[in-house]
Amino acid sequence: MIEVRDVWFKYDPDNPEEVEALRGIDLRIEKGDFVAIIGPNGSGKSTLAKHLNALLLPTRGDVLIAGMNTKSPDLLWDIRKTVGMVFQNPDNQIVATVVEEDVAFGPENLCIPSPEIRRRVEASLECVGLQEYRKVAPHNLSGGQKQRLAIAGILAMQPECIVLDEPTAMLDPTGRSEVVSTVRRLNREEKITVVYITHFMDEAVLADRVVVMNDGVIVADGEPRSLFERVDDIREWGLDVPPMAELGAMLREDGFAIPAGVLTVDEMVESLCRLN
Repeated sequence: MIEVRDVWFKYDPDNPEEVEALRGIDLRIEKGDFVAIIGPNGSGKSTLAKHLNALLLPTRGDVLIAGMNTKSPDLLWDIRKTVGMVFQNPDNQIVATVVEEDVAFGPENLCIPSPEIRRRVEASLECVGLQEYRKVAPHNLSGGQKQRLAIAGILAMQPECIVLDEPTAMLDPTGRSEVVSTVRRLNREEKITVVYITHFMDEAVLADRVVVMNDGVIVADGEPRSLFERVDDIREWGLDVPPMAELGAMLREDGFAIPAGVLTVDEMVESLCRLN
């Protein structure tokens, strides 16, 4: 689905003193994957996200989306139909005064026939659980509902992949839970490839794979259980350790037989109940 080949990027390539925001990035994401990308502020994760549907183009190297090079102007439309983007602030992606009209905006710009637009709007609202709000004004929605509306607008364009750039950064815990549940369901049930940029470690642990960025490079790439065992490395990269991983490490230091790789509250409760 996505192949990033030795990508370097500078926001001002004519400035010799500016440091590259991306430095030699190599990344491969298969169709149907759920990949979380994490890193401290300034690590380059949002810059990388914007390369995945050609909002930014590499200074050096190549980004291929389903085999299409983002540097090819003739392929730009097809690339952006293949990869949809969801950003931090849903208000920046809402353009209509009624929920169902906002979801229809993308397909209308693709010149989709009206009956197909109606079908896509209904299906997209159902996917994100907003059917009952179809006639509501977006400004009357909660933050989590607005972000789900932004996702529905992308779904209506039927992308094969969705890139979400810190979609829960502006939300309260309830809104975060709504968005994360929606994204997981889209990946599991609709088989949509998901690239999820976040600074919340409890969200990253839900992905199939976690990529860690620091200072414009990828410093780690692996399955969440094995990666978050590296507590010292996580701290060195300027990241928070997932709460249950940190608790497990502390308990093991005190002699409790808590297995490595415990990441959720339910797993921790189960491990504690097994102790004599």
